[in-house]
This record gives sequence, C-alpha cells and structure tokens, in this order.
Amino acid sequence: MDGFGEINDNVFHYFETNYVNLAFTLLFLVAGFLIANFIKHRIKLRLIKKSPNQITANFISQIISFTIKTAVILTTLYLLGLNAFTNKVLAGAGLLTFVIGFALKDIGENFLAGIILAFKSPFKLNDMIEVDKIVGFVKDINIRETLIKTPDGKDVFLPNSIILKNPLYNYTIDGFLRYEFIVGIAYENNPNLAIGVIRDTLNEIEPVLKGDRKPAIVIDEFATNTINIKVLFWVNTFITKKRSHHINIRSHVMDQVIGALITEGFSLPASIVELKNYDQSSSLNLKLDNDKEV
Repeated sequence: MDGFGEINDNVFHYFETNYVNLAFTLLFLVAGFLIANFIKHRIKLRLIKKSPNQITANFISQIISFTIKTAVILTTLYLLGLNAFTNKVLAGAGLLTFVIGFALKDIGENFLAGIILAFKSPFKLNDMIEVDKIVGFVKDINIRETLIKTPDGKDVFLPNSIILKNPLYNYTIDGFLRYEFIVGIAYENNPNLAIGVIRDTLNEIEPVLKGDRKPAIVIDEFATNTINIKVLFWVNTFITKKRSHHINIRSHVMDQVIGALITEGFSLPASIVELKNYDQSSSLNLKLDNDKEV
C-alpha cells in the first residue's frame, strides 16, 4: 500500500507543478485538430470549385488533414517532455514504415490505390459502377476504401485495391444507359409485323431515346414454342441518378409493348409440355373400359 501511495503522491505532485504546461498542451492538441479539420474543409471546397471530380478533392483534403494531425500529435508528445520518445519515433520512422508496410501490406496497397483513384479516377460521385459483380452508386472515397450504395440500399465498403485490380464498368459516365428484354410470339404470327408494332410503341414513349440512340428490335431466337424478339433501348441517366427511375422506365416500356402486341392480335404463348404414354397395356385397357361404358 505504501508503494501505491508513493506513486499517487508523485503523480499528484507532477500535475501540481506542471498543470500550466498540461493545460497549454491540451489546448494545443485540441486547437491543432480543429485547425486541421478547418483546413481540410477549406481545401476541399477550393478543390471542388477547380476540379469537376469531387473524389480528388475529398482524398487530397483527407491526406492533408492526416499529415497535420500527425504533426500535432508528435509536437504534443514533445511538449509533454517525452523528447526521447519523440526522437525515437522520428529516428525509427523509416524502419517503422517498412515494418508496418510489410505487416499491413493490404492497408498500404489500398492507400496507394486510393491515391491513384483520386488523381485518375474512372468515376465521379453518384456514378453507377460495377466492380467484381458489385453494382451500385459511388458515395464516397477515403484513404482505404470506396463507399458504394447498391440499388437495394446496401452500403458496400469496397477496398480501393479491388477497384484498381478488377475491370470496372461505369454505366453513367456519358449519361446513357441501355436496357433490353425479350418477348416471345407464336410461330403463326408474323415477326416482322410484331417488330413494327414494337417500334411504333417505343417511339411514343418519351423517356426512350431517339435519333442516334434509337431502339433496336431484332429476332433473337427460334425457341421451342416461341419466336423470341429482343428489344433494346436507351435512356438518359443525366435526368436523374436514381436507379429506381430507370427501372420504372424499363417496366413501363415492357408493359406498353405487351399491351400493344395483345391489342394487335399477337399470341404470347407460354411453355407447352407434351406428355407421352409408352405403356401400351394401359392404353389398351383404358380403351376397353371406355367401350364398355359406351
């Protein structure tokens, strides 16, 4: 108990004699972090005005804020009288960087990938992309990962290295997105007439693009029971970034096409299942039974 009492007395004596220095150090630490956040915010706003890609602004501001906060922490340790510890940290920075880089190579890989994506990004905020079979809208990018919100509302934190290593599909980079679906008609119907009906229907739907990106309607396959016709059309994603809006357009187009074909008398058959009975005796007995009843 005497040992613990002596330690408490020493700690109390240290705070009593150095409370001014501790208060100043604490004030410096808080002010340093506040200044770092302020600088981060100002740099981000300035870069957003000069660069159309907000991802670059976010990443650079985060790097600058991280550097300032690291310097503030090291200075705080120095003000607390931990000179030897601070000098060892600075002296061993190279070795420490090597050890950390080897032990946490995935984090370092994601960090470098984030730098590359920030300065040469294949997407912007709110772009709809697909990476490694994950489809969603880009919401944020930081030092380690990129936040993607899927159409069903899930938030996916995708490591930057995965984005850099895998093929990336950007569905909204030029503002156009193509949808397609297949509709089947009966063999007794004329497919060329059906194509004409579908084309006239699409031309009357306003969100469907015309001109150079006009719809394409082609015979896709001669299936077992139907002639399958593929319908391809384009929409403008600059109107809205909401995935649900584009899906609703596709649903509306499909509904209008089916309605027009039915109105014009085209048959839309379902799958036909043919049943064959190879048991001769059963067929014969069934026939005899039927004759007796007659």
